[in-house]
Amino acid sequence: MSSPTISVIIPALNEQDSIGQVVAAMPWSSIAECIVVDNGSSDGTAEIAAAAGARVVTSPRGYGAACSAGSSAAITSSTILVFMDGDGSDVIADLPRLVAPIAAGEADFVIGSRLRGHREPGSMLASQVFAGHFVALLLRLLHGVRYTDMGPFRAIRRSSLEQLMMSEMTYGWNLEMQAKAAKQHLRIQEIAVDYQCRRGGLSKVSGNLMASLKTGVRILAVLLRTSYPGRT
Repeated sequence: MSSPTISVIIPALNEQDSIGQVVAAMPWSSIAECIVVDNGSSDGTAEIAAAAGARVVTSPRGYGAACSAGSSAAITSSTILVFMDGDGSDVIADLPRLVAPIAAGEADFVIGSRLRGHREPGSMLASQVFAGHFVALLLRLLHGVRYTDMGPFRAIRRSSLEQLMMSEMTYGWNLEMQAKAAKQHLRIQEIAVDYQCRRGGLSKVSGNLMASLKTGVRILAVLLRTSYPGRT
């Protein structure tokens, strides 16, 4: 069996403090490309990413919009798409374990669970841990699939992502992917991954109370829409 072609996609909004290190740490010998999607940055994110070796594309504001743009920009030969954050919190050494089940033909979608792995102290707020468990419970009740997290570090077969017909352009993208993967009976695996404190800047999701509340409301809306289409 030939080795799969892997594209790593990193949505990035004002991550100049970390993006260079994240891109430089890529396992270049085992991936085809690293795409950094500049999501409307007002700092040097795009320039630093390009200098470190990434291919930079741009997208309208919105985490899901950036993920979608990166997926569309991936080279046509890529069979596995890997998504991760650009703040340095995901541990790139876990990438081979993330893609291995897909490469072996054992899974279509693999999500890295921060809650099952080792977390650096301070890397996740208590509210994030609670949200991960709560949403996992709802997904299990609604779709019968056992998730423990909504972590950003994930890999999916490209053909499977196209099958999902993603539409969420905000931070609900990750949850939409997980819910639709369950509804469409993709072969799903979850593996423990390590997680560390972001290397600079402020989280757009949990950096303050308002951001956390807005994200929480959006996530619940996405869960309702994907579980009961036509009712939202």
